[in-house]
Amino acid sequence: MLFEGLRSRWYARQLGSDADLATFRTLHTASLASPALREGLNRASVERSLKHLRNLLGTPAVAIADTGSLLGYDGLSTHHADHAEALAHRAVEATGTVVAGRAELACDTQGCLVQHAIASPLVIEDRVAGALVALTDQPSASLLRATEEVASWVSGQLELAELDESRHRLVRAEVRALRAQISPHFVYNSLGAIASFVRTDPDRARELLLEFADFTRYSFRTHCEFTTLAEELRSVERYLLLEQARFGDRLRVTLSVAPEVLPVAVPFLCIQPLVENAVRHGLAASEGGGHVRITARDQGQECVIEVEDDGIGEDPERVRRALAGDDALDSVGLGNVDSRLRNAYGDEHGLVVETAPGAGTKVIVRVPKFAPGVRA
Repeated sequence: MLFEGLRSRWYARQLGSDADLATFRTLHTASLASPALREGLNRASVERSLKHLRNLLGTPAVAIADTGSLLGYDGLSTHHADHAEALAHRAVEATGTVVAGRAELACDTQGCLVQHAIASPLVIEDRVAGALVALTDQPSASLLRATEEVASWVSGQLELAELDESRHRLVRAEVRALRAQISPHFVYNSLGAIASFVRTDPDRARELLLEFADFTRYSFRTHCEFTTLAEELRSVERYLLLEQARFGDRLRVTLSVAPEVLPVAVPFLCIQPLVENAVRHGLAASEGGGHVRITARDQGQECVIEVEDDGIGEDPERVRRALAGDDALDSVGLGNVDSRLRNAYGDEHGLVVETAPGAGTKVIVRVPKFAPGVRA
């Protein structure tokens, strides 16, 4: 027992002072509430976060309401839920903190620990979205300030949740725009190529039709922002099989991929548009056809993907305008892919394009193997 006591005191000294321990506990509790709040202001997220918010405030009960109704109540004296809802609505209307005393929280429950309540609004981008209510036995200036600080922190988490959702909506819109650019000409050309084999080579026509179905199923799926490099390249292979049915020996392809980079997460539809540009602009306009090379290699903390053709090349100024999003240029999603890469990984991970008239084109994509918030 003596040894255990000495060890406990030794651990306490190693962890720091009482103030250090209190700070650690506060930050840890906040970190437990954060994931739920980052999902937005709804009943499910509130119910998962309230017990941690109550621990932060150290009160018998806490509640959160939006502008319409009470979303959750955690702690003792649940018969005060209606009082908490009414006080939250007062805070929303006042756009400021309001306090209720015993007269407003009167109840018939003997020994009830809820005698006072403090409600502070939750503000998201200058818009009051709801209120946090702390219910307690004894009011104090420190609890008032703590409630306001916790409400401010919750507001920050909810604002980040809305920013996340806005970013996801933007990415989904960008992917829809990219599909709109890819689908029309490719669909017509692919079906035309398949139709040409229906009489002469029915088996090949059947195989190509299955490849076309798999390609479109992948391209138009809606449940993900990221995919693995393996899945993206599998779709690219299907695309090239369909294009080779159209161009025949004019289109030659080399694919070289390091196995260790296949599980790396990449933005959905970030490689296929580059390959389509190589075929459309690099080879289709060249009388003798040409060669498309796709490589993916391991480079330390990054995966480097290159799409290269030996076609007619392009004016670098036109490429710069395409990367800037100039819709007047006949480029399949170059600016779209560049924008999504920068949004996902930072400006240093945008597309690098090496080209000149008559010199072919190489597009380089550098993707971190691991990045916060990125998973397939």
